[in-house]
Amino acid sequence: MSVPRLQLHAAVLFFIILCLVRPATAEDNDQTAVPLRHDVVVTAARMETPLREVANSITVVTRADLERTNQTSVLKALRDTIGLTVVQNGGPGSSSSVFLRGANSEHVLVLLDGVPLNDPINPSRNFDLAHLTFDGIDRVEILRGPQSTLYGSDALGGVINILTARGAGKPAVTLRASGGSFGTFNSGLDLRGSTGPFHYSLDFSRASTRGVSAAGTAYAGNTEADGYRNWTLAGRAGLKLDGGTEIDLVFRGISAATDLDLSGGAYGDDPNSIQRYLSGFLRAQARTLLAGGRWESILGISHIRSSRRGDNPVDNLHPLDSETSHYRSSRNRLDWQNNIFLGSGHTLTAGAEFERETGDSEYFSESAWGPYSSVFPGRKDDRAGVFLQDRFNISGVFHAAAGIRLDSHSRTGTALTWRLAPAVVFDRTGTKIKATVGTAFKAPSLYQLFAPGTFWGPVGNESLLPEESLGWDAGLEQTLAGGAVLLGLSYFQSDFRNLINYDYALGYVNIGRARSRGWEAAVDARPFERLTFRCAYTRLDARDLDTGEPLLRRPGDKISGSIQWVPSSGWEVGLAAVYTGIRPDLDYSGWTPQPVMLPSFFLVDAYLTFAVGAGLEVFGRWENIGNVRYETVFGYGTPGSAVTGGVKILF
Repeated sequence: MSVPRLQLHAAVLFFIILCLVRPATAEDNDQTAVPLRHDVVVTAARMETPLREVANSITVVTRADLERTNQTSVLKALRDTIGLTVVQNGGPGSSSSVFLRGANSEHVLVLLDGVPLNDPINPSRNFDLAHLTFDGIDRVEILRGPQSTLYGSDALGGVINILTARGAGKPAVTLRASGGSFGTFNSGLDLRGSTGPFHYSLDFSRASTRGVSAAGTAYAGNTEADGYRNWTLAGRAGLKLDGGTEIDLVFRGISAATDLDLSGGAYGDDPNSIQRYLSGFLRAQARTLLAGGRWESILGISHIRSSRRGDNPVDNLHPLDSETSHYRSSRNRLDWQNNIFLGSGHTLTAGAEFERETGDSEYFSESAWGPYSSVFPGRKDDRAGVFLQDRFNISGVFHAAAGIRLDSHSRTGTALTWRLAPAVVFDRTGTKIKATVGTAFKAPSLYQLFAPGTFWGPVGNESLLPEESLGWDAGLEQTLAGGAVLLGLSYFQSDFRNLINYDYALGYVNIGRARSRGWEAAVDARPFERLTFRCAYTRLDARDLDTGEPLLRRPGDKISGSIQWVPSSGWEVGLAAVYTGIRPDLDYSGWTPQPVMLPSFFLVDAYLTFAVGAGLEVFGRWENIGNVRYETVFGYGTPGSAVTGGVKILF
């Protein structure tokens, strides 16, 4: 039997044990089943909505989940999410991609409090989550399937919405520090609270690690570790005025530095290549209630600016090679949303959004072939969109949302998208039958539109059309044991057309077609007060319809699971594991890329927290317990077994 098949069988057996076996030493005060938490989600309808009424496939990672596992990176926390695959070109801080239900990473729209973060200066306008820490974050909602009707461009595969925390209660200060393998050290300070109508939160953190070699050490010539440093300042403040009007200000600043290698594979090491990243986010928002509380109006203005600067001078390994680069972008946005409460269970949502994005870059290099330069002069585009959604229920059994949106792009014209999302809920049997169908689009990036041609031919193409998708899913959710167990099963399919590909003779052109489809199955259970477990399985078939080949780096099988157990007051232990199946990739070490198959891998992590006393907590994590060697991108390194310990002090 092949190694990948053995790993798959071992993973299946492990997760069956996770799902069926209770730790024998657990001493629960209450031996009866405890109902699971029923979340209220924001992203599915752009307003707070009970999860039981939502037809969309959505996963919620709460602040309690984050504090329980003591994760510091959003990217790491997403690794186990159903339907989602994370890949990274090396260790912490290196370039990352997120594939949602097989869609390209640029087809995943990343939001911060509903504001798009996707970077205009990236060639395909994706967002790199590698530098996003959990400072100031209350929850992350991952919404799968096409979502342009509510969120506009880029949401072909789904949406990741990162929601910030509001301060409440008496002023509280938390100091946190941790350290461990690979010279890793993290520290931070959190301040939050409220006084009368004023609430506030402020978070600051510093993270550093010696890291691992970005070019995989399994290949010859790669011995130098590539470090990473991150400083983040995040905050939120709000004031409630007389008459019910609320004003909020949200800000976030990131400064990071990542050591890079020249390439993946053999002899990819580069001892002095570094990339510096700066990002700033600012949003002001006013919310008011009118017409006796039947009309909620939200007006917001946002500004985002980012900069990536690369510096790679000559060194002993590359005495003739050097390069410098600088990429800058900004997004300015005005949005207005109105929720009109027509009656019990009936809400009409209408809104408008206006946005301008800009970007420019320079790249210079020297080599044995001579000097080379690529300059992308400052360009901009403007966007406007209006949307309307009707959300209603009939007798508390039939819940539905229907929406339509019209977007206008200053370069590519208009795009019309729509969405239907019905669900039927039978409270007596604990059954929910759900389905969604909708369309989405992605406007071409600034680079795809305007990149100047080279000696070899054209690059940018101002005649590009938006990329488009049509997607649907259908599923069933069933609660058992009085709500202590939730079973879920969904089938999904998305078809993509007008995908933008690069042609060496023509530059960027709309010639691509793709399809992703598959199954998602999940079990969440809380059989006892002190015990919770989760299991999830994704079966995916994502392929290029023009060539028939599977899309790169998407596993056909992914299984994840976790157990959280509280053996006694003040203690909590947990175990999490994920199996990722084989994936196709390309080896770029030769003159032409060669197809390769990345082996499957199986990772197991454990964590422990202990409340020593009032306001003092110690914790530990052991990641990749088996010290498994694996790759998410061919030729690039990943961390081995790592142990981290830390402390939190609450004042």
